[in-house]
Parts: sequence; C-alpha cells; structure tokens
Amino acid sequence: MNTNDQQLLWMYEKMLEIREYEETMAKVYLEGKLPPQIQKGLAFDIGSGPVPGEMHLAAGQEPVAVGVCAHLRTKDTVVGTHRPHHFAIAKGVPLKAMTAEMFGKDTGLGRGKGGHMHLFDPAHKFSCSGIIGASLPPACGAALAAKKRGEDNVAVAFFGEGAANQGSFHESLNLAALWKLPVLFVCEDNKYAISVEKSDSTSVAWNADRASAYGMPGARVEQNDAIAVYEAAGAAIERARRGEGPTLLEVKTDRYLGHFQGDPETYRPKGEVDELRKHDPIPRLGAQLRRRGLLSDAADATLRASVSERVAAAYEYGRTSPYPKPEDALKHLFV
Repeated sequence: MNTNDQQLLWMYEKMLEIREYEETMAKVYLEGKLPPQIQKGLAFDIGSGPVPGEMHLAAGQEPVAVGVCAHLRTKDTVVGTHRPHHFAIAKGVPLKAMTAEMFGKDTGLGRGKGGHMHLFDPAHKFSCSGIIGASLPPACGAALAAKKRGEDNVAVAFFGEGAANQGSFHESLNLAALWKLPVLFVCEDNKYAISVEKSDSTSVAWNADRASAYGMPGARVEQNDAIAVYEAAGAAIERARRGEGPTLLEVKTDRYLGHFQGDPETYRPKGEVDELRKHDPIPRLGAQLRRRGLLSDAADATLRASVSERVAAAYEYGRTSPYPKPEDALKHLFV
C-alpha cells in the first residue's frame, strides 16, 4: 500500500473518531442541563453537569481537519479555534488527556484549568483559543521560528469565515506574505459566524479571493470532501516546505450542530441540517475508499469498533480522573 492510500485510510479512521467523539460529547454535555430542570422553572444552567461551560462541536467539519493534518509531522504547528476538537484529534492530541481537560480534571492537558476552548499540547504542537481570529498571529510566529532555525516545519492556522473579517486576518496574511513564512491559512466556511450568515457580513463570495491582495495563492474547495481538501492542502504545504511562502485555503464545510450546545438555532432555515446531512462526508469518503479497493465492509466494521472503544475509554478516563486539589488553584498559571 502506498503512502497516499495509507493517508486516506488514516483520514477515514480519524473522521469516524472525530464524529463519535463529538456526538458523545453532545450527550455528555447535556447531563444536568436537560429539560426536566427547565420544566421546573429553572433556566438552562451552563455551569451544571460534569462538563461545565460552553461547548462548541464540529460534527460535519471533519474533512477540513483530516485533509490538512494528513500532511503534517509532529513538529509542525497547528493553532485551532474555539471549535477545536477535530483539529486536536487529527493532530494527534491524546484523547484521554483532552477529555479529562474538558471534565476539569487534574489529568487533563491543562490540569483541568483550561477547558475545551483552551487545549494546549506542546508535545504535539497544538493549541487553540476562544478568541475569534486568534489563531493566525501565533501560527505566523511558529512559522517565523521555523524559518529562522532553517527547519522545513510548517504552521497551520485554522479559523472560521467570520474571523476573516477581523484585523488579525489581514495583518497576518500581509506579514506572512512579506516575509514568505511557511504557513497555511485554512478558512472553515460553515456559512455562519455564530448566527450571522456569511452573505450578511462579508463583501466577497470566497475569502480565498482575498489572497491575491497579499501576494499569495488562494485556493478553495467548494464541497465538504475530504480527498479534495487533502489534495489542495498537500500542494500548499509542499509549497511552504520549499520556502515559497504562505497559502490561503478556504473550504466550504457544514456544521451539523449549533454554534454552541444549547443553541436554539432559530436563525437556520427549517430542514437545513437534514439537507446537509444527506451529503455527509464520512459515507462519501467510505464509498471512495471502497471504489479504490481500500476498504471492505468487514474492515469498516472492525475500524468502527476500534474507534468506539477508544472514544469510550477516553470518556471513562475523563469521568473517573481526580479533580485538582484546591490548594493547587494558583499553580501552573501565568502571573
């Protein structure tokens, strides 16, 4: 089996893992926040349940993460968004430590003090932030460091289409092009910046068209297709490793769940998500692999069982790990 085939199979497995992880979290997160409390006259309590705080899930957006990360090495840097799990999983962040962080446990990536929007894993060069557009400047910094060291490592900044209207987007693209930094800017266009449609906030149909204003290539993938993302990202990453500078890649993807869990989604047309799910990228990639003779029904079943076991083990680890000690509250913090 050649390298390309191995990467495609890895992408399929990771897409299954991401989807199961996100759908499991969608259920776990609602524990303690379900309608019975609301029926008693109590409001939705974002701080209740085993996973407190906001929760942003990426079911449907798996192709963007796996199509890019299939080309990356451990020493390459990825900076994600407030919706970070698919990027983290695709970059190799350990499921157990990531899950424990969301449960607020001492065994988590940040000893339970960061939560799901602040996942940091130096060993796998992954980080994220809850601030819109905050992924681009740090990725430029990592790319600059690699260039100054004479390394062929690359950096990837993932961001949503809403972030493309932030100042950090324009400043980062200008700087990256000026200094020919080995960075790939990846825009996930899921149509909505929270509840605002792209057509109501952005003056161009495709943010990839903005690349030419900064003297870099702009590429776009108009369908939520993992292989198409893989091919577009591969060309951009190879270009960056050769020292030829940055690329802006935009992918039209689909968000199946709300902007956050508990989002009433009144801004979405009735039936929109059902229509999107008819074009689910996971069965599409599975069918493509079967046509290439890379996947059988038996192998698919074995793969899904293995994924389910890993995800279940991660959630069990998150639930049963110890909470941080009260006396450690001020440890491991920037002061």
